[in-house]
Amino acid sequence: MPPLKSWLRIPPHSDFSILNIPFGIITSRNSQVTHRPAIRIGDHVLDLLAFSKSSGFQKLPSFKDHLSVFEEPTLNAFAALGQPVHREVRKYIQEVLKEDTPYPELLKDNEEVQKVCLLKEGDWKNHLPMRIGDYTDFFAGINHARNAGTMFRGAENALQPNYTHVPIGYHGRASSVVVSGTQITRPNGQIILDPKAAGPKKPVFGPSRRLDIELELGCFLCTGNELGEPIKVNKAGENIFGYVLMNDWSARDIQNWEYVPLGPFNGKNFSTSISPWVVLQDAIAPFRTAKLETEASKSGELLDYLREESNNTGLDINLEIDLTTPDGSTTTIGKVNAKNLIWSFEQMLAHHSSGGCNMRTGDLLGSGTITGEGDQEMGSLLEMTWGGSKDIWLVGMETRKFLKDGDEITLRGTCGVEEGEKVGFGECRGKVVSAVVY
Repeated sequence: MPPLKSWLRIPPHSDFSILNIPFGIITSRNSQVTHRPAIRIGDHVLDLLAFSKSSGFQKLPSFKDHLSVFEEPTLNAFAALGQPVHREVRKYIQEVLKEDTPYPELLKDNEEVQKVCLLKEGDWKNHLPMRIGDYTDFFAGINHARNAGTMFRGAENALQPNYTHVPIGYHGRASSVVVSGTQITRPNGQIILDPKAAGPKKPVFGPSRRLDIELELGCFLCTGNELGEPIKVNKAGENIFGYVLMNDWSARDIQNWEYVPLGPFNGKNFSTSISPWVVLQDAIAPFRTAKLETEASKSGELLDYLREESNNTGLDINLEIDLTTPDGSTTTIGKVNAKNLIWSFEQMLAHHSSGGCNMRTGDLLGSGTITGEGDQEMGSLLEMTWGGSKDIWLVGMETRKFLKDGDEITLRGTCGVEEGEKVGFGECRGKVVSAVVY
């Protein structure tokens, strides 16, 4: 079958080919309507509210009773309609945008509608795609877990005994999840200036000196479950709306002092950045792959409620991290593939709900830091600098152990390599600004 092409010019290396069609929330200068849904296609967005009001969905009669979801300021109402509707709408939009569209009068040959509905890059602003009720961050990157454990407990005790048996996670802070481009204020907190000094540890309060990043994937839920009714692992995919890039900013010095005995708190609750476009399940489906196997999965010790009928529930997504210094010099400091996760999002969701916890539309799950096996495949500065014991070198002969004020981090993620057929996420950016002065 020949690749799907669009009548709209799309740059050959764009993350947003016609095979993608991710959904997001925009505002624009030329509209009195504020936040509204849109899809990204190449260097344009299609304003779904304007398109629906221009009778753009007239050839999809099954959707006529749901058009009001495009009047909402988030994607929650659309997401809650469920995967069969998402699939139908995405396929219909592809039909409208493809080269040999059966509906040229709707957009391709209708310049008036194009003027109203198609916005060029720079003419819109992105916003958080979902109203996030709850956010849970997992710890599914085994190489990151092993590296961090080795630093803090030694190689022989790097992984806790439960690690390969249970998807470890903690409840994050939904209120501080921000969209790409939002500035990140360096957090203040209790820190130990010299952790290796002899004698009792005495904290001081001040700006974090070890501000770090965590390269992750995020997963938004479209539908949930009733309280007390777990989501079964082989049905959990039906509850997933789509995926975003995620940077779970971390203050390692604050975290190191506070995390015993209940885990991270202020060291991680100040900001989590996500990319603005939600890449749907169907767009990701061709890039499913096998997950990393562990001793528990190989030996049959994995408990039944986590056993998947298919092992191809991993994600083949190429990820990279850029660090841009205040003078504008950019260095790619890490490249890794999302295949380096031992748990699928379906397993995370099944475990999260296994005790009866009710999940809801718009809930966000994080994968945990994604790190590969090589030195250039690390998803955090903690690992790249081995706990701050060595520098990483940047363009212009600058060095870093952790982030300085004015540094900007950009995450990228792409599936596929063929021109015109990529399915990507765009950017997840955040620039560090100085801490609040007390």
